[in-house]
Amino acid sequence: MAAEEAGSHGAGGMPDPIHQFEIHRWFPLDLFGYDATFTNSSAYMLAAVALIIGFLTVATSGRALVPGRLQSIAEQLYEFIANMVRESMGEQGMKFFPLVFTLFSFILALNMLGMIPGAFTVTSHLAVTAALAGLVFLTVLVVGFAKNGLHFLKLFVPSGVPIYVLPLVTMIEIISFFSRPLSHSVRLFANMLAGHITLKVFGGFVIMLLGAAGALKAMAPLPLLMATALTALEFLVAFLQAYVFTMLTCMYLNDALHPGH
Repeated sequence: MAAEEAGSHGAGGMPDPIHQFEIHRWFPLDLFGYDATFTNSSAYMLAAVALIIGFLTVATSGRALVPGRLQSIAEQLYEFIANMVRESMGEQGMKFFPLVFTLFSFILALNMLGMIPGAFTVTSHLAVTAALAGLVFLTVLVVGFAKNGLHFLKLFVPSGVPIYVLPLVTMIEIISFFSRPLSHSVRLFANMLAGHITLKVFGGFVIMLLGAAGALKAMAPLPLLMATALTALEFLVAFLQAYVFTMLTCMYLNDALHPGH
């Protein structure tokens, strides 16, 4: 216990901003030779799924003609995602609405759970965001080739490009396409990681200044105000990152449906 407490603080008693991202093994489990240990990350993902299912079940149970508050939120969430899908992919893109809605709800729930003081932020781990981005990338490949066959490769050959620069442009398009999972996953991971580290650092400043003597203690409200402002900003970032991830998902799926430029 003492070692864990010491590990959560850096030099001079400053709280370690990285300690909050550690994964802890709760229930060791070996499944057919694979390590399927239940961790704090697993627990928060299950909690996010339970919250989403619970909210949508309660919100839509009445199905009133004049919706109540929860039903209104659920309907607005549905329309928000549906409009995003229609605007980026057209009406035929609605077949992917369940995927896009699930991704947005899951990421938003994980981000918001991570805003609870002392909670674990699942989306601050690259392994999680990379898995979600990989799912989107594989879906795009499968849908692209299933719907268009080899014509899907037209995605890498923009129309109207002069023949003498076409090989270079094609190579750039190929590199850009296969780098999508990296940028897709790192954007979410990096924003959530950086935001929580910043909050932890300013929180540490407050604790250090409160423990100081003389004029330094009077400066404690300054980092406290900054931490409060950053917390409000981080709530906005938590929503925006869920939106950006799903919007990029829609754009990539649109390429699978309409590979021609």
